Amino acid sequence: MIIAWVLSLLLLMASLVGYLQRMTALEIIATQTIKTTQAEFIAAEKKLLECERNISHVATLASDSCVVQSIGKQLWKVSTVGLVTLESVIHLDDASGSATRLSWRQAFKE
Repeated sequence: MIIAWVLSLLLLMASLVGYLQRMTALEIIATQTIKTTQAEFIAAEKKLLECERNISHVATLASDSCVVQSIGKQLWKVSTVGLVTLESVIHLDDASGSATRLSWRQAFKE
């Protein structure tokens, strides 16, 4: 009887250790995914800022970093190209040449 009780405790401990190993592996994967995604988001934001700063010189923008579309009078839609896609609406003041971000969003691919 005591042997059966000890064996059941050992099996319970073995299943607990297996469960903890799986949970630890999932937590490591989740942490790495968050770090990678944050780095990609920051890189996309830097690309977007670069495109916004140079919006008055559309011809000099690198075509692989962003897409610029006119959506109205002095309004421009700037989108980054890459794994993380950010879009912003920019108002370009012709007199001063300054760009003002009106809104932004992260675009998800379907």
